Amino acid sequence: MQSRILIAVTGASGSLYALRLAEVLVQQGMGVDFIFSKAALLVIATETELQLPPKPKAQQTYLTEYLKAQDGQVRVFDRENWMAPWASGSGQPGPVVVCPCSTGTLSAIATGASNNLIERAADVALKERRKLILVPRETPFSEIHLNNMLTLTRMGAVILPAAPGFYHQPQSISDLIDFVVARILNQLTIPQTLMPGWGESVETQDD
Repeated sequence: MQSRILIAVTGASGSLYALRLAEVLVQQGMGVDFIFSKAALLVIATETELQLPPKPKAQQTYLTEYLKAQDGQVRVFDRENWMAPWASGSGQPGPVVVCPCSTGTLSAIATGASNNLIERAADVALKERRKLILVPRETPFSEIHLNNMLTLTRMGAVILPAAPGFYHQPQSISDLIDFVVARILNQLTIPQTLMPGWGESVETQDD
């Protein structure tokens, strides 16, 4: 099994992006860790048919089965678990993806609040100069949101809005989800076949 990736899920709309990302990572043999905010559990229940249990251990069992993962491949940490490896630079095992990223979480990360494990894991990624990908899902953006994104970009984070393209002529919601997930995988430098690169699927035609 390769290095682990943290998917921190917050209360912004777009939980399907996180679930699809986890599915692809598991299929590729990656270790996947989750942290869910309180609002994330509500949003997941609203946007999907999943009914995640309230406790991390039960969530871990549920998601291991749902994602068809191997034993130990999926882990879930409580947002108040300050002994989790993601809470320290000496323990953090890999990249952090906050997907979807609420504007509240965006603000907290930009100011170094570290009020919970999601915010702390992002803070550790920044200070250790490790990969941090934030997937905001909000519209329109206020000046506050844009300033926070600029601050985080200057710190080295990648701001990857959940803004699917249409040049691949999507035929379903799944195609739109895969577009964004493919961009996340590209940023993680993980090979993916969800979406061809620009020009790869376009046949050259003579005038």
